[in-house]
Amino acid sequence: MTRLRLIISTLFLAVTASLAMAAAGDGIEATVAAEAAKERAAADSAEKSINPKEIIFGHLLDGYGWEVPFDHHHRIPLPVIVKGTDGWHCFSSAHLDHGHSYVDGRSEFRIAAPGSKYNGKVVEIVDGEEIRPLDISITKNVCALFITVLLCACLMLWLAHYLKKHPYKAPRKGLGGIEAVVTFVYDGVVKPILGPDARRFAPYLLTVFFFILLMNLLGLVVIFPGGANLTGNIAVTLVLAVCTFLVTNIFANRHYWKEILWPDVPMWLKVPIPIMPVIEIFGMFTKPAALTVRLFANMMGGHMIVITLTLLIFIFSAMSPVAGGAATVVSLFFSIFMLLIDVLVSFIQAYVFTMLSAIFIGLAHEHHTEHEKDESLGKKIIDTLV
Repeated sequence: MTRLRLIISTLFLAVTASLAMAAAGDGIEATVAAEAAKERAAADSAEKSINPKEIIFGHLLDGYGWEVPFDHHHRIPLPVIVKGTDGWHCFSSAHLDHGHSYVDGRSEFRIAAPGSKYNGKVVEIVDGEEIRPLDISITKNVCALFITVLLCACLMLWLAHYLKKHPYKAPRKGLGGIEAVVTFVYDGVVKPILGPDARRFAPYLLTVFFFILLMNLLGLVVIFPGGANLTGNIAVTLVLAVCTFLVTNIFANRHYWKEILWPDVPMWLKVPIPIMPVIEIFGMFTKPAALTVRLFANMMGGHMIVITLTLLIFIFSAMSPVAGGAATVVSLFFSIFMLLIDVLVSFIQAYVFTMLSAIFIGLAHEHHTEHEKDESLGKKIIDTLV
């Protein structure tokens, strides 16, 4: 039953995150893509000049193909699935490379050029105008999500199968490391904070931890299947935060809702103007917002720093060979250093997200009675951190 709940949780996170990115693709990345488009339009020659902003956002944003390392002219094609004016169409993104148009039946498709309000998105050409079709394509981020889900499920099922087959034998090597991390998160975070509810919410919290950790680590790999900036995509972090928000509020007890809708404060703060209930309700939504921005900003910042340090080599080389040589040594040193830091940050961010999720869930199940006063959630959290 635990394995089934783990698989369901993993698939739910992946599907919801994929749908969120497909729905948010036109809105969340529109501003950033528009700025990048302005930079590309202002460049005199893409082959002769270096546009740092274009290169940075080209690596950080989503796309219809998977970049090949050290080759910006070729991409690993991915399926394009759109609903045009005459129905559904499915074809390879290779047909749209380098600004080419593709005619499928009576419909013509292409990727919107810089300067268009749909820059970087697949559009249909109708009477010379660009129309945005319903787009559920398997983009780079969506494909990376599926790969992460498959990898996460395989690792957990592998561990569960071993422990079921050898219940009294500790796993070794890589499998032993996975079990050590599971034990560390469960015994160090989930169980101390949630207490008797730990086994109930452990499948979700462990799924979130390993899902985020694998996304972070795969994002640091420059070759397929890595390189997708998943946790640096605010749509993905938003879906994860919303999942925690739903788990927290759907399974909350009556005491939690009483503290929100009718808190123990002076009556004049509740009637006739519900000042405190409004503040408490607003606080319900600040928690997932904090989870979203914390994970997104930390991972996006780490990727940007590494790419910027690498670009310094080409920027200084264009100025002077001597400056380029010095910048190469310094940039490589700091890039390697930042990558090592990012590996640590990947684990820390997964740990912090899981711990905060456990705290929010624990707050929704806390009982304020004299008998449980010494075992309050606050004391459990302090003991966990210490």
